[in-house]
Amino acid sequence: MVAEGRQRIDKWLFFSRAVKSRSLAAKLVVAGRVRINSDKAAQASDLVKAGDVLTITHERRIFVWKVLATGARRGPAEEARTLYEDLSPPPAPKGEAVADAIPALREAGSGRPTKKERRQTDRLFGED
Repeated sequence: MVAEGRQRIDKWLFFSRAVKSRSLAAKLVVAGRVRINSDKAAQASDLVKAGDVLTITHERRIFVWKVLATGARRGPAEEARTLYEDLSPPPAPKGEAVADAIPALREAGSGRPTKKERRQTDRLFGED
């Protein structure tokens, strides 16, 4: 029996279009990539209700979604978006360096030798 206003996490992920199939949703939960209110979801049968906050790690991205409603079916994307509120931080633009990254410190010319430099050392040591 399912409590009123609650739904299995695998069904909810499928209905909200977070994943393509319910079996993939179950695998995502069992792998430990879904948190319900900061607690790791242990089983695909864990229940979610309106007001729960889900943290989903999926394909190198982290989604933070607040559950607004339980789903009745896997409908179009517009219908799926009504099931949650996206609280995720915006993704960093591609090509932009991470703010905490330390630039490589190296003296000029101390890296790998160029092709020209390799040829010169080969000639010095008599290698052809």
